[in-house]
Amino acid sequence: MLDLKRREFITLLGAAAATWPLAARAQNANRRPRVGVLWHAANAEEEGPYFKALVEGFAARGYVDDHTITLHHRFPNETPELFRRMAADLVALKIDVLVSVGNVASPYAKNATETIPVVFILVADSIGSKLVENLARPSGNVTGLTNFVSEVVGRRLQLLKELIPELSRVGQLVNPNAAATRLNIELTRDAAARLSLAVHLFEARSVEQLERAFDNMAAAGIQAVTVNPEGLAFQARGLVAKLALARRLALCAYSRETFEPGAFMSYGTDHLAICRRAAVYVDRILKGTKPSDLPVEGPTKFEFLINLKTARAIGLDIPPTLLARADEVIE
Repeated sequence: MLDLKRREFITLLGAAAATWPLAARAQNANRRPRVGVLWHAANAEEEGPYFKALVEGFAARGYVDDHTITLHHRFPNETPELFRRMAADLVALKIDVLVSVGNVASPYAKNATETIPVVFILVADSIGSKLVENLARPSGNVTGLTNFVSEVVGRRLQLLKELIPELSRVGQLVNPNAAATRLNIELTRDAAARLSLAVHLFEARSVEQLERAFDNMAAAGIQAVTVNPEGLAFQARGLVAKLALARRLALCAYSRETFEPGAFMSYGTDHLAICRRAAVYVDRILKGTKPSDLPVEGPTKFEFLINLKTARAIGLDIPPTLLARADEVIE
């Protein structure tokens, strides 16, 4: 009788053990995924088209916020301590994936966790920023999508020089807090040397420092100004365009979003496509793919944009041949 009960107990124990993984998997399958997003601006409105594109990307994969997924958004307003605190806050929520947006946010996201998968987007130099060691096979828990290839910087300056043949002095607006600033400075200087252009650096770490930087450009006899692809330039894109126009500086932007407020020209990647594409990476991770099995993805689409209205306002005439080469001309 005792042996029978022992056999029954072992049988029941085995059956229960067999069902536990199934129950656990069922519970996990029914659980709504939780994704944290560490932005860089102060709110969703300031993030503007990037916020909308990211949400659209999730919806296209069947993830609707508060229905089939929970998105936890954090907006550090380009403040280092807030980046650190908000990254830690998202990790404490035990999210399934952490998405970081931009050059400044992404190192904070990586430093906040060694276990939660991190997907960065709109990062210029993922190796130089020490987010990954290898683009084809990133190690650890971090992968993502870059918005940068080194050839873009040279091409941007070349087009600017063609649009303004008499160009000789270019200002480069830099944010020392951005991880990719040094890389952008080096690439810009190298490209400028090949084009016989003199590049002068003007720093701004915050929105409040921008006006002084542009005043210094005007005093230095700068003819055109380029901005690096980073959070402050995007967050203050309207103000940057206004300050440049008021000083009759030809503003060269790096994306459609930083061009549209009134820049003279832009050459760069399609950032909205990258934001939408981020959801594909998150989806694959949620379905079991390791971040290390997802190569860092580079940009594939580039746009050359010209604003004729701004050109006229700062006294520039654009040859028809160059207008014909642009992907879009704003009248």
